[in-house]
Amino acid sequence: MSAKPLGLLAQFETAADIMHAAIAVRDAGFKKWDVFTPFPIHGMDDAMALPSSKVGYFTFAGGITGFFTGMTMIWFMNKFDYPLVVGGKPLFTPLYAFPVSYELTILLSAFGTLFGLALLNRLPKLHNPLFASERFKRAMNDKFFVFVETADPKFSETETRALLEKLGASAIEEIQDTKD
Repeated sequence: MSAKPLGLLAQFETAADIMHAAIAVRDAGFKKWDVFTPFPIHGMDDAMALPSSKVGYFTFAGGITGFFTGMTMIWFMNKFDYPLVVGGKPLFTPLYAFPVSYELTILLSAFGTLFGLALLNRLPKLHNPLFASERFKRAMNDKFFVFVETADPKFSETETRALLEKLGASAIEEIQDTKD
């Protein structure tokens, strides 16, 4: 079983330290890196220069699909499947189809959001080498981490480690993938 180096994990002590580190890593030109914190930090998306989420497109597509599915379903049922004229009322009107269309809009929007999140986050991910690190377990408790991947074109073991040390990392660990 061979260990393949995946990157450097740097530990920081405070939210201000991790914010400063994120800005510095971004400004250094790294593209494949991430930040792990025990709680959300306001402004971290901007510090990491993350683009806007594309999940809204999945939600919108699900909502439009649900609305038109509801309208089409009620139209088909009333016009062809079971045409029942009662008191001279029309076979189809959007007014009567609205409750079904509304509910399908909400349902398929939720499914679009759920599946969009799973797709964009590449879930399920059954193995993450970071979870093997004893130090990383504190990311959900009281420590802050920056992980810079070796797959980044700008990555250099010595230069990246020097940058993270200069930023005040209290510990730096090399993460290796031991999975076959």
